[in-house]
Amino acid sequence: MSVTENILLIYTEKPAPRLIYIFKLFIGSLVGATFKLTHNEEEFSRYTGPKIGYCDSPFGGELFIFASRILYEKGIEDQQINVFDWQGVPVFFGTHPKYEIPFDPFAASFYLVSRYEEYLPHIKDKHLRFSPTQSLAYQRGFLDKPLVNIWALKIQKLLKDRYPSMEFKSHHYKFISTIDVDSAYAYKEKGLMRQVGAFALNLFELNFKRIAERLSVLLNFEKDPYDTYDYLLQLKKKYNLRQIYFFLVGNYGEYDKNVSIESSNKFQSLIKSIADYAEVAVHPSYSSNDDPSQLRKEIRRLSKVLKREVDRSRQHYLKVIFPTTYRNLIENDIREDYSMGYASEIGFRASICSSFIFYDLDLDTETKLLLTPFMLMDNTLKDYMQLSPEEAVKRSTQLINEVRLVNGTFVTLWHNHSVNDRDEWKGWRNVYESIIEAAV
Repeated sequence: MSVTENILLIYTEKPAPRLIYIFKLFIGSLVGATFKLTHNEEEFSRYTGPKIGYCDSPFGGELFIFASRILYEKGIEDQQINVFDWQGVPVFFGTHPKYEIPFDPFAASFYLVSRYEEYLPHIKDKHLRFSPTQSLAYQRGFLDKPLVNIWALKIQKLLKDRYPSMEFKSHHYKFISTIDVDSAYAYKEKGLMRQVGAFALNLFELNFKRIAERLSVLLNFEKDPYDTYDYLLQLKKKYNLRQIYFFLVGNYGEYDKNVSIESSNKFQSLIKSIADYAEVAVHPSYSSNDDPSQLRKEIRRLSKVLKREVDRSRQHYLKVIFPTTYRNLIENDIREDYSMGYASEIGFRASICSSFIFYDLDLDTETKLLLTPFMLMDNTLKDYMQLSPEEAVKRSTQLINEVRLVNGTFVTLWHNHSVNDRDEWKGWRNVYESIIEAAV
């Protein structure tokens, strides 16, 4: 079959699932080139259009990248990673300094976006999560860089220089503001037993301020401090934001403490009213990670209130265990997940700031689940990193600039309670709006 002259022809020795997956993401999506794979040496040699040789030795004239073995391997093995500098950015899976591209960007990108290292033995935190300190990006100082996007732009430039008539799909910077609703109200809709228990605890702690506030809210003299939805929707209108709200609708438990969606008409009305103006998705509970049937119930609960299918999610506590968590989502018809990020560090968990398809490394197969990474969370800035409001805005702006440079998608994770501008969150409403101003 002949190939039109504007298509990028890529030669590889043989097909492989990992190789096909990463070429679709790296070349097709990020570089923005229309491409075709060939394993036919004669076809590749005859072709006069733009081409890349991904093999053991160059044919001559094409852009050549020495092929590492990881994309042809099966199973998961410890990889020998040596990070070095190329054109001012970190790279690994080095090949030879004599080559124009002295590393394998396809292998390195696959290692990062597949989260290969999270399948290897590692120490988990108390919530069984992969800790950022265990990651290559943290240890080698590039957690704040969307390396995969950066590499793709460098490859695109090399192709442009070599093949000036070659055309590329353009990308545009985007910003998405996402809101996790772990607890819709601080005091309201909690039920008699929870209210009595809370009053007793406040009394035991001699926290009379909290008792007075709780009574004032319950008697409707004061607005519930977690009821910040009017403000959030005003921001959406003011800045023309894309907002996605993730509602926790799981059973009450140690780490799942939201209002019951089944017994609270007010909570149901809140969800419906938010859905009139913004996108709404499910926030799978902490306990659902160990119980797929519970996940199914939660999706159905939210779907019943919305009267439509629910196909997007973000894990409560960002609890992602590879590959189980994502398999459970796929089995329950979730098509897009927003959990790809760390709780204790800001930055790029998969070293990418574009949505990408989840690759199941255990099964060595591409799935249909789209992962959209987020770059920072309110609790990370304030509690884990203990930044001042001014420092939080500065660090956030640095990440925004990194995403802008590669025309990626900047995604924030905030909570309804963290913009109430009182108590421990005093001043953080301004932080949130400052980040939005910088991001839009």
